[in-house]
Amino acid sequence: MLSIDTHPQRNTIRLQLKQSLVLSNMPALAWSELEPLLEIADFGKSDLLVRQGHSAMEQFFILDGILKRVVSDAKGKEMILRFAAETDMDTSYAAWRLGTPMPYSIVAVTKVRVAKLSMQHWVEFLECHAALKAHFEYEIMSLMSEVMAHTITLHLLDAPGRLARFKRKHQDLFGRIPKKELASYLNLTPETLSRLKRRGGNN
Repeated sequence: MLSIDTHPQRNTIRLQLKQSLVLSNMPALAWSELEPLLEIADFGKSDLLVRQGHSAMEQFFILDGILKRVVSDAKGKEMILRFAAETDMDTSYAAWRLGTPMPYSIVAVTKVRVAKLSMQHWVEFLECHAALKAHFEYEIMSLMSEVMAHTITLHLLDAPGRLARFKRKHQDLFGRIPKKELASYLNLTPETLSRLKRRGGNN
């Protein structure tokens, strides 16, 4: 892992961070305070960034690639709660605030590059920037609402409806997520997903 200042692609990374949904409107002074706290890390496909049940917590800003949030039961059966890609983020913030272990894992779907920092440092930074904290917590609520809506969708919509909703809500990710991952997210078999995509003219 490298700091932004020592990274060979630091100029590109700074531009990517300024497109972040959370960070895009930060004033220059806040940027100068945050940048030294960030580490740039690269992960391979299927690498684990945060493990369910652990207490090590971090904040991630996605620069390249796709992450997923996953919960597992005692038998190892997994459910994908959400995907997140460039300009988006994932976080351990709610668990940190509640003082509980991580209720889910964060895993790389593709090769991923993130800017990250410990949750303690991120929370301390937020406490010094009230407007950013309010914006970040709004994004957290939106994220939680998205996860809840997806869970409800799995029960209320049939297979074509689930796929149609994903395409409508996440057109930017459709075609980038491996078939097996997307099928799991939609609670379909890969074969059913392929059949639905062919029927809709999306190969």
